Amino acid sequence: MTQWGSAELGEQGYSPIEILRHFYGSSIYVNTAEQLAGIPSSWPGSDLTIGSSGQKVEQLQEQLNTIAGVYSALPKVTADGVYGPATAQAVRQFQSVFGLPQTGVADFRTWYRISHVYVGITGIAELQ
Repeated sequence: MTQWGSAELGEQGYSPIEILRHFYGSSIYVNTAEQLAGIPSSWPGSDLTIGSSGQKVEQLQEQLNTIAGVYSALPKVTADGVYGPATAQAVRQFQSVFGLPQTGVADFRTWYRISHVYVGITGIAELQ
């Protein structure tokens, strides 16, 4: 919007909503939510494999469990945030079902395929 003068309005002290109302009228509003839940997050930046731990591993485990509820060929795992042999096996089985190399490692490609399937199953990307 800088080409339309929004940067100048910001420099004059206008808030983001005031800038939007300047261009689109006073009838617009911003709807807010206290908390968003279920939204997949970005790849952690490095592969998750046996020995990895933390929130990203727990998220991966929870998403795999949700997917396993629909794809019975996938085993459920304990969502404890520790990437052990059971998680590696669940990832390997996911990779097999969805046509990825069966490494048992949650690399970039696997992470986003899990996210994609998870969003499709949960319907969190659908407008209500």
